[in-house]
Amino acid sequence: MSWAIDIIERMFEYGEMSSSAAALVSPWPGSPVSANDTVRELQAKIRQMQATKLDSRSIATHPAIAELLPGGSLKQGSSYSVESSTTLLMALLAGPSAAGSWCGVVGVPEFGVEAAAGFGIDLGRLVLVPHPGEHWLAVTSAIADVLTIVVARPSKRVSEGSIARLAARIRQRGATMIVLGSWPQSEAMLSVSGSSWEGIGNGHGYLSARQVTVTVSTRSGGRPRSTRLWLPDTEQQFRPVNAYSGATFSAPAAIDESFHEAAG
Repeated sequence: MSWAIDIIERMFEYGEMSSSAAALVSPWPGSPVSANDTVRELQAKIRQMQATKLDSRSIATHPAIAELLPGGSLKQGSSYSVESSTTLLMALLAGPSAAGSWCGVVGVPEFGVEAAAGFGIDLGRLVLVPHPGEHWLAVTSAIADVLTIVVARPSKRVSEGSIARLAARIRQRGATMIVLGSWPQSEAMLSVSGSSWEGIGNGHGYLSARQVTVTVSTRSGGRPRSTRLWLPDTEQQFRPVNAYSGATFSAPAAIDESFHEAAG
């Protein structure tokens, strides 16, 4: 039976497809193995090979966010969008960075290294290009050649041709791109809404924790998925709301903006 498996493996390894493949549906003359048994074993082998390949292209991120993403993780060769939240961006980066992935951030000068380190991002594997100017696209492409995850904020309108070339570069290199803002090639868009805060009493105190609703909309057009998270909690950790308790209040927009600036 190994003869059929060997042929299929050679096809996958070397891309060889010929008329001899048709012979795989029938056993060698005199073989006690039926054609159906042969096909079933080949199908099982192919499924096993495909699963291994797909699993190797996954990049784990924070579990509370991963459960909202298509496939339950970030994917190499794909792009994602984050709408106006550097804290959510840091939550996405913390898991891959802690696992050893190199991350690059292009065109996001408010990305604070102190806040990033507090959220678990390894600064020793972090590359920052805060002011790429008009060359952001070239810088992003170059970083995608060598780093696992590249974050970018477009500094100007991008042509469809440039978008297609960058997407092809990301796929070819097996990188993962996260764009701050909308991006037509995104597998999913992540957004934050419904902020509430902990830490201020009757007109005094310090903002110590933030609760938000994170919503993920996918390119496939399926129903958006949402969850309520602490982003972050009083210990600077990201976690589901049901894993943490505390009084909250709805913060005015001005306070919301000041927290973004402080967190980077």
